Amino acid sequence: MRPFVHSRPGAVLLALAVVLAARPASARAQQSTTDQTELFAAVDSMAAAAYATDSIASITVGIVEGTRLVWTHSYGYADIGAHRLANRNTVYRIGSITKPFTAVMLMQLAEAGKVHLSDPVQEYLPEVREIQDLPPGAKPFTFMQLATMTAGLAREPKQEGPFWTGSVATWQQTLLSALPHTTYIFPPGTKYSYSNIGYAILGAALSRIAGVPYVTWERTHVFAPLGMNHTRFEIDSTIAGDVARGYTVGRNGVPSDSIPDREAREGRGYKVPNGAIFTTVDDLSRFVSFEMDNGPESVLPHARLDSAFNGVVESSAFLTAGYGLGFMAQRNANFSWTGHTGSVAGYEAAMFFVRQAETGVIVFRNATGGRVNPGHLASAILERVVRAQFH
Repeated sequence: MRPFVHSRPGAVLLALAVVLAARPASARAQQSTTDQTELFAAVDSMAAAAYATDSIASITVGIVEGTRLVWTHSYGYADIGAHRLANRNTVYRIGSITKPFTAVMLMQLAEAGKVHLSDPVQEYLPEVREIQDLPPGAKPFTFMQLATMTAGLAREPKQEGPFWTGSVATWQQTLLSALPHTTYIFPPGTKYSYSNIGYAILGAALSRIAGVPYVTWERTHVFAPLGMNHTRFEIDSTIAGDVARGYTVGRNGVPSDSIPDREAREGRGYKVPNGAIFTTVDDLSRFVSFEMDNGPESVLPHARLDSAFNGVVESSAFLTAGYGLGFMAQRNANFSWTGHTGSVAGYEAAMFFVRQAETGVIVFRNATGGRVNPGHLASAILERVVRAQFH
């Protein structure tokens, strides 16, 4: 067995962000102000060109600097049939970008002394003993291992039960029924393996510890204090008129809303702490600002949040990618960034940022398939913005 690798950021994240952080703040602000109009025009051209590759549904792009969403623009239709254009108020599903929110709940409860990252999860959620095929001699997985994708769990439960539908109100019961149909694929603590059900287990265990339902905790301890007033786990009357209709794009290039509509009606089953959030570019920009250490400390003290970004787990042979406590770390040539991507039927999203430069990019799309890749677009825009600010 090859042990997983915990690395300081410099081992996986390259030196560019460190060099940028060393520049005087005044110089950064001056450069950003001087070139801002030209820079945003260039970003607009990049995003418009990406959208034009198939011109299906819509994309919304946002740039975050420090505490502010400094630029945003939408392209195309939030609802093709109704000819409703997307805008900054359009609500998108963000899939696995829900995972960083679950990681924040873990850090909040750890900060409150209610759990330790090294605690075995089965002490709080004994039902995880029903997971199948624990390797002989393996130790129970911990909260840290769940949060860093090293618990050894399969990505999903087996396709043999009704685990894929159901409302948010019943997600935890659905999860518990899925545990006997879930398997280990590695001994805990030995390898990185991305697991959706692992993050659902994390959310359920944290709910037990908090004595508060997961969705209630996120609403009251994260969404509300960050001012994320249009963020939900389910569509309600206050956001229904702004929700983007999702589309899947077939090989023939034709978009269809049948699968995303069915999922919206039937619910996502156990997939709540790992992928259920609906939000807007303004709301998610507030979370990006928080992740970049702009507070408020009432959500999480700076020291606790900073500690989460001090290590990642190797997830590629060439150290081009890793996973931390609720975030991805990636590099391309001599540029590196952190954040997360998300995808559910009919929706894709990317949330990337360079903490040392206090700069982030958000890209939403209400289609899956086709030619637009929100992750590639977000990383390209982020690199362009950061390099321009520190040229």
